[in-house]
Amino acid sequence: MTKSLLAIINEQKPRFSKGQKLIADFITQHYDKAAFMTASKLGNTVGVSESTVVRFATELGYDGYPKMQKAMQEMIRDKLTSVQRIDVTQSRINNGSVMEYILNKDIERIRRTLEETSENDFQSAVDAIAGAKTIYIFAVRSSAALASFLGYYYSLIFENVKVISNYGETEIYEKLFRISAGDVIIGISFPRYSNAAIQAMTFAHRRGAKVIVLTDSMSSPLVAVSDHVLIAKSDIASVVDSLVAPLSMINALIAATVLKLDTEVKETFGILENIWQDYDVYQTNRKDEAD
Repeated sequence: MTKSLLAIINEQKPRFSKGQKLIADFITQHYDKAAFMTASKLGNTVGVSESTVVRFATELGYDGYPKMQKAMQEMIRDKLTSVQRIDVTQSRINNGSVMEYILNKDIERIRRTLEETSENDFQSAVDAIAGAKTIYIFAVRSSAALASFLGYYYSLIFENVKVISNYGETEIYEKLFRISAGDVIIGISFPRYSNAAIQAMTFAHRRGAKVIVLTDSMSSPLVAVSDHVLIAKSDIASVVDSLVAPLSMINALIAATVLKLDTEVKETFGILENIWQDYDVYQTNRKDEAD
């Protein structure tokens, strides 16, 4: 099987010159930007000459820079297969600590998420959610866990919340056929992007609903049909999908919604606290009662 660009870079990195390491690091961390840069632009960005970039592509085994650029663009479109993810992850960790590597990478993703997400888009998304008639939350496959988490809290805050995840294609549209102007749909998808998510967001957009997407970059196919984009970084080269940054973004979304609605939410949770207490939902310290 042909190795991915990232796997080749990681294998050959110990032999790179200082300039080549700068190119390699930029491609590894910002492949979505590098894929659309000319050799000259990439060289200027990392501080090396255009000829160094061209030689870098050749030394990796590509027949010139355009071939390497095409490889980066294919990574963006289709991302990596599960086998390729394992290949790259193994080459990155080598004999180091898996736990340390994964946790440090997740910390890095949260930092990059904070840097790249627009505060204006975030606030606009919160406003749209707070004013929606019905809130639809859509995610499938590994992202379904995020939809479930967001749906749990939003169902406590709002009366009309519908979570759509892991349904058959026909059932998805049966769940969505009432969506219309005045409604909001939150679509969640990360590489490799789900065709079902793309189609569902397109359907909702055509029906006039506000589309909020939580995805990994502006090159995501969901962006084209969105009204508001929330960027959260997810690793392209991990054995499993990293959903730490997306979950942090969802936590922020829930907190911002609660603060925006304030009095209404306090009243709702006041009622819920009484119910939870009456029906002994949560464990409490009974020591004082026993004494």
